[in-house]
Formats: sequence, C-alpha cells, structure tokens
Amino acid sequence: MKTIPRSFYRKDTVDVAHDLLGKILVRRINGMTISGIISETEAYRHGDDPASHSFGGRTERNKAMFGEVGRAYVYFTYGMHYCINAVAKDEKYEAGAVLIRALVPKDGLDFMIKQRKTGIISNLANGPAKLTQSLKITREQYGEDLTKVSGLYVTDGFDVKRSVIMSRPRIGIRKAVDNLWNFSVPENYFVDY
Repeated sequence: MKTIPRSFYRKDTVDVAHDLLGKILVRRINGMTISGIISETEAYRHGDDPASHSFGGRTERNKAMFGEVGRAYVYFTYGMHYCINAVAKDEKYEAGAVLIRALVPKDGLDFMIKQRKTGIISNLANGPAKLTQSLKITREQYGEDLTKVSGLYVTDGFDVKRSVIMSRPRIGIRKAVDNLWNFSVPENYFVDY
C-alpha cells in the first residue's frame, strides 16, 4: 500500500475528514506492523470553528495544527488519554486537523488485544482513546510525518462511497454543535475486507 501524499491533506479540513475514511492508519513498533482501517473522523478548522483547539490561537499544545499538513497532532485529554489527528487545511485556514476517532483493526490483532486487555475485536479501536491505546500512540508521535513510512503513517486503503458516509454532530463538544463534521461508515462496512 502506498502512503498518502502531502497534497491529500492540503484541502479543506472537512473534505479531508471525508476522504480519510477507508484509508489505513499504520503503526510500526519493533518490526511489527499494527494497523486499522479508518472508520470515523471529525474535522476541526481554524477561524470559523470555536470547538477547534486552534480557535483561540497558536499555543505550545496545538502548534502542529498551524504547521505542515500531513503531520500528526497528538494531544492528551482528561488527564489519561491520547488522541491522534492528521493536520489538514487549505490556504483559506491558518490551522486545521482531522481527529481519527475509530479504526477497524486490520494487522497486529495480538498486539492490540494485549494493549487494550480485551479480546473483543469490536472494542479494540472504536473510540479515539481506544485506538491510540491499541496502536501505542503517545505524545512521542507528535509531529510525525504521516506521508512517509515511519513509526506512524497513513496509506491507501479502500474506496468509500459518499452515499454510505454518515454525518452527525461532533462528539463531546459544547460549541459549534450545528456543524455535522463527524463522519463515519456503517459498522459492518469493511467486513468483507
């Protein structure tokens, strides 16, 4: 599978959130490959999105969102969880990122099961904190180049028909709740893969 080029992320953040569905998030650790098909995303833009970490301006925490597209923005939340985003924006916006909310496990199931301490496959990466735990993604991956084969990257995957993509309000936010920028595919969409 080919890595996704940087130009893929140089579009409106909302479009990238759609387009990441079906792509594969890959983690390489000690010669092992752990991966999953991206099945849920959320878009967060700058300027017109008060729910975005970048809305209040650049900080040490969110500086990746203002930087080069195609990089990982990893943040720590609720004092216990990491979340992984892909920096994505076009020239209209100063910052932007797509939160990768869920994966369908593909490679490295034994590793994921050990990390999550559960054998229930559907519960390994069906949430942003679960997927980072499954793939052992931490602050160390902050700023990693997702366009190059490394410890963390994104590859081509499976085509997702726009007609099956579900849009709804983003989860766990209190501002900009009218933006239907959470995108997902039906739970069994990738069952044949």
